[in-house]
Amino acid sequence: MSIATTDLGTLLIILIMALVTLATRWGGVFIMAFVPISRRVQQFIRAMSGSVLIALLAPLAAQGDGGAKLALLVTAGVALVLKKPLPAISAGIVAAALFRQLAPLLGGA
Repeated sequence: MSIATTDLGTLLIILIMALVTLATRWGGVFIMAFVPISRRVQQFIRAMSGSVLIALLAPLAAQGDGGAKLALLVTAGVALVLKKPLPAISAGIVAAALFRQLAPLLGGA
């Protein structure tokens, strides 16, 4: 099966992706309504969120360009100092943007 990526095909793909996303999110909430939240379940949920974050960032750290690696370092540093995620993420984005704008001017990659 193939869907044309012009006209209504693109809209159909976006709609299907939105429905799948909503189904997985609502499905998780529905299933968790039947799971008693014990201390062990809380520990699992905390560990799982960290695992997902590492799974997303590890390939970026290994294969990303200089801007991506600098963004990870700056984000981690600011997060450790301020203990707040939003300023840390913002600083990482700014660091990556500055690196990518200045590197060609300075003769870098």
